[in-house]
Amino acid sequence: MSARQHFDILVVGGGMTGAATALGLARQGWQVALVESQPRSVWSEALAPADGVDAFEPRVSALALASQRLLSELGVWPAVTARRHCPYAHMDVWDGDGTGRIRFEAAELGVLALGAIVENRILVQALMAAVMDSDIELIDGVTVSGWWEQGHERGIRLDDGRHLQAALVVAADGPNSRLRQWTGLPTREWDYDQQGIVCTVRTTQSHDHTAWQRFTPTGPLAFLPLANEAGDRCYSSIVWSQDTAEARRLMALDDAAFAAELEAAIERRLGAVEQVSRRHAFPLRQRHAKDYVRPGLVLIGDAAHTIHPLAGQGVNLGYGDVRALLDELGRARDAGLPADEPMMLSRYQRRRKGENLAMMAAMEGFKQLFARDELPLRWVRNAGMRWLDEAGPLKNRLAAQAMGLE
Repeated sequence: MSARQHFDILVVGGGMTGAATALGLARQGWQVALVESQPRSVWSEALAPADGVDAFEPRVSALALASQRLLSELGVWPAVTARRHCPYAHMDVWDGDGTGRIRFEAAELGVLALGAIVENRILVQALMAAVMDSDIELIDGVTVSGWWEQGHERGIRLDDGRHLQAALVVAADGPNSRLRQWTGLPTREWDYDQQGIVCTVRTTQSHDHTAWQRFTPTGPLAFLPLANEAGDRCYSSIVWSQDTAEARRLMALDDAAFAAELEAAIERRLGAVEQVSRRHAFPLRQRHAKDYVRPGLVLIGDAAHTIHPLAGQGVNLGYGDVRALLDELGRARDAGLPADEPMMLSRYQRRRKGENLAMMAAMEGFKQLFARDELPLRWVRNAGMRWLDEAGPLKNRLAAQAMGLE
């Protein structure tokens, strides 16, 4: 037998953006349910100490200060910082085929760190612990099997037969969002014919709380700093974007050969790569929904947009969505309006589409610029990088905007 349950707002997806959204909405006084396919026991598993490269999760996020502020307001950031995380105070970016280089310094911006690298599972565990300690109705271990509408009523179907109803459904169900597809919200998307290789490595030299990124014609390589419970600063998370054929070649190498390729690609900035974890590769695809909203539904995070990982801005754009949606729904709540109030949803879309599209266009421009090997373009990009590095106020303003300080 199916039972119908009514809520103000249903959030579908208990990942980094969905759980944060549910927490913020519940604090505003909405009656919220969070639907997550994983059972809650997953988020209660103890975290083993990181005594080697395989103990770290290969998926990490570079959280800007604006994202950290949001998590602090939700009461979650202290739980993250009590576990493994690594603030970085420096960022070094250079052209692997030229002389262009930019270095960003937290001290020049008057802050202690430019951001922090956090394993995704640590962030989600902290968020879900807060969800389970709140008034949110956590509906876990079930899959959403469909979207339904009857007149002015709408909601979702679950694979256990239940029908859930809400004034507003928040789709936080990832880049292949089924809710986006079921409700007919089209996307613009294209495949980069590239793959991102991720893993954890240990080097002979400390990363010195620095994020390193080298651009090459076939894709950027990032070494993102990690630290274990003992404070070992020789661990880094690798994100290596490569053309598909080259990525397959690299994935087929044994650990010693792969470590040698990494050393050469990062120009031995951190000495030798002495340990390499299990590697993972995933296809890179840019995707953007033409609309983020329709009656009774709003898209956030990867359900609305995915971006090339070369600048590590995906999670920060998602938290920008969360912030804007909480602002607008808080305004609606204060005015006594329903959660699906059309003007509120339209304001959310206007606030986020422009910023997300601008960041996506900038990242696409960077990718295309470094993918070209013509001598005039190489000269322009290297001269531009050197000029920007010397233009302190402009460089720092761009960094402040990326960090959410402006």
